[in-house]
Amino acid sequence: MKNILVVGATGQIGSELTLALRERYGSENVVAGGHVRKPSSAQLKDSGPFVVADCLDVPSLTDIVKKYQIDTIYHLAALLSATAEKNPKLAWQVNMQGLINVLDIANTYQCAVFFPSSIAVFGESTPKDNTPQDTIQRPSTIYGITKLTGELLCDYYHKRYNLEVRGVRFPGLISYETLPGGGTTDYAVEIFYEALTKGHYTCFLRGDTYLDMMYMPDALKASIQIMEVDGSLLLHRNGYNVTAMSFCPEELAQEIKKWIPDFQISYEIDHLRQAIADSWPNSMDDTVARQEWGWQPDYNLARMTEDMIAKLKVKLAKS
Repeated sequence: MKNILVVGATGQIGSELTLALRERYGSENVVAGGHVRKPSSAQLKDSGPFVVADCLDVPSLTDIVKKYQIDTIYHLAALLSATAEKNPKLAWQVNMQGLINVLDIANTYQCAVFFPSSIAVFGESTPKDNTPQDTIQRPSTIYGITKLTGELLCDYYHKRYNLEVRGVRFPGLISYETLPGGGTTDYAVEIFYEALTKGHYTCFLRGDTYLDMMYMPDALKASIQIMEVDGSLLLHRNGYNVTAMSFCPEELAQEIKKWIPDFQISYEIDHLRQAIADSWPNSMDDTVARQEWGWQPDYNLARMTEDMIAKLKVKLAKS
């Protein structure tokens, strides 16, 4: 990777991944592509090149790849699970046509591509516990359908055109830097803000709803590591299960109470998001990623909670 374009650089993953890539490869070598002209993060805008990059605008995206001599594209632009259910046709257009456009441009200009998939590719017929790398995938949401189709498309472009495309299946992601953007696992970020500002959080999922989760530093680590590893070691290439921890809202609340003893949690179930969560695995088995390219998370529930609270205290004090 020499010249990198991040499509979706203003999103939850992209805003932090862009900065991590700039630190690793040099600020001028990582182009942040967002759907707005001025990102809310001054650091994102001022630390390196920023361009308007719409994955549905092929001519504009092509011009960016040519102008900056891009050789690697991190394609992160997508409508997330709960948001996608409100507008399935738009989700299909953004998540699928956007990916096809990126793959076609990458194939023309010989760029490597990173495509993040999700636990949403699994469904109610998938084994719930220790979900295997290769298993039944019958997603029940439009987001999951687009992510599963995206995995298959990436495999097709590699086999048909020898395109260097790789990816992982992310669990729910937790970050103190960027607020979530319409996902089913958003509660695991919101709860920390509410705990520190109000001492109480009303959760939209049942207290016993187990889901796979990952702290953002581990997500950034996985995104970079999978693209740097020797391709001859990869048998799957796309859709690697990666995980770090599995917990339910009640367990997370108990961990937060170790640092904020008076914190309280209550529940008002959002039936749409609860149904989505119920169709996803309780936990994934990421043995294949560990064996093929050495994946290993750095954060568990206790370490993540301690770091989130410490970092958010500083952030909220500044704001």
